[in-house]
Amino acid sequence: MKRSKELLESRKNYVKSYVNHNQHKQMKVIVCELTERLFVSERTIYNILKS
Repeated sequence: MKRSKELLESRKNYVKSYVNHNQHKQMKVIVCELTERLFVSERTIYNILKS
């Protein structure tokens, strides 16, 4: 299944803004919350943050 670029960009923006707003938490907790909200794997979230 192909995903649109708009969807990928909006997901990247959401992840980055979520991390910025929750910097007081540990990264492990943030990643866990994002996996539950977005239904994506931890690896995907870390890859988004690396880029």
